[in-house]
Amino acid sequence: MVDVSAKASTAREALAAARVRFPAGVLQTVLAGGGPKGPVTEVARVAGILAAKRTGEWIPMCHPLALDLVEIHFEEVAGDPDCLEIRCRTACRGRTGVEMEAMVGASAAALTVYDMTKAVSKGIRIEALRLLEKRGGKSGHWTADSVD
Repeated sequence: MVDVSAKASTAREALAAARVRFPAGVLQTVLAGGGPKGPVTEVARVAGILAAKRTGEWIPMCHPLALDLVEIHFEEVAGDPDCLEIRCRTACRGRTGVEMEAMVGASAAALTVYDMTKAVSKGIRIEALRLLEKRGGKSGHWTADSVD
């Protein structure tokens, strides 16, 4: 792990997203409660939150962080009726960023959506896991739209 002991503790926040693509018409069935294992988004929300909180156990070199916030939101992608976007926002006050926690939360929620719906169709795909925004720390505010 990187030594962060000399760094100041500051407010940190990150937003990540993953997309789950369904075969035509399947997403609407799933969102209407048609998942064979129960309420898909509720279970995936809990899975994403739990995974984000345990990122230090998932990713070998990540510092364990005491997160102050983990939010998971689901929304249909505008203009694409077969794609569900999952967003995970994380925040804490600490010496290192929370980007990995946001990405782990989004990916675990996406994996849970897949697991909860795979009996409906084997053609479901998880795609486009990415960091959308981060705040805090030495590098300040960054968005995916900004130039590195």
